[in-house]
Amino acid sequence: MKPNISNIGKNLKRIRTEKGISQDRLSKLADVALNTIVTLESGTNGNPTIETLTKVAQGLEVDINDLIK
Repeated sequence: MKPNISNIGKNLKRIRTEKGISQDRLSKLADVALNTIVTLESGTNGNPTIETLTKVAQGLEVDINDLIK
């Protein structure tokens, strides 16, 4: 089953804001470019790699499934 990209963006933004983390801070925690976080949240990154999603999940200290469900 292919993950719904818009769900990833919504889940990412919800978790990030619940934890009080800025996009800039998350980009540093996840070791990805700020633009990556912005495009993931907006849904314009239509093909995020599993590596990117793993880094973002680790930066947020959540399971990757929390992003893609």
